[in-house]
Amino acid sequence: MLHLLYILAFTILAFIAVGNLIRNLIMFSFERERSYPTNYSSKNQFIPHPELLDNAGNLIKEPLLVMRSINVEDARQHLDALYEASSAQKVENQEEG
Repeated sequence: MLHLLYILAFTILAFIAVGNLIRNLIMFSFERERSYPTNYSSKNQFIPHPELLDNAGNLIKEPLLVMRSINVEDARQHLDALYEASSAQKVENQEEG
């Protein structure tokens, strides 16, 4: 009897979930058709995001993230150096306190 109750409860939950999914998809399609004000000033010039500006307010033209590949040994040396530096600071802080 308890199994039937579980099956009934999960069936109801499944119908509710599918109903919410369909409702959200319909609302999303309506939201997509709406027109929102664009991100332009009165002079029709593009206003960049603040993270794309330097301290003087000029547009940054170089890449924001540069990744280079290093081999495993170099990565281990860098991580070991960071670990040693952080553990040395902890030892100094403990000696001072």
